[in-house]
Amino acid sequence: MTHAQGKVILAIRTDKAEAEIGLFADRKKLAGLKWQADRQLAQELNQKILEILNKSSIPYDELSAILVFKGPGSFTGLRIGFSVANALAYSLAIPVVSASGPNWLEEGLAQVLSGANEKIALPNYGAPAKVTKPKK
Repeated sequence: MTHAQGKVILAIRTDKAEAEIGLFADRKKLAGLKWQADRQLAQELNQKILEILNKSSIPYDELSAILVFKGPGSFTGLRIGFSVANALAYSLAIPVVSASGPNWLEEGLAQVLSGANEKIALPNYGAPAKVTKPKK
């Protein structure tokens, strides 16, 4: 789907305590929101996405793609961001793309605009997860 101004892309970054989302029409930023999410990320991310869409008068069904920061970063933060990104992309039947590095946003937007679709985006945690072994 395209908005009057181009493809509407939702960008999500949840690798650190300060979470960030943005709305773009192609490469033009329509709106952005940063907040100190810390341990409230799981509770706040969906409501912040709804907030930015409402403020921009863009309904969910006008989203064309989801872009998510790939990492490395916080294990839990990335898991939450990727869960939301993949679920939204799947439910709206739109592409999901991930990107990393200092130019992740520009590179990710370019991927989306070139037609990329990871179907299910996977994070890069930067190290193996530290999982507690079960007691025997």
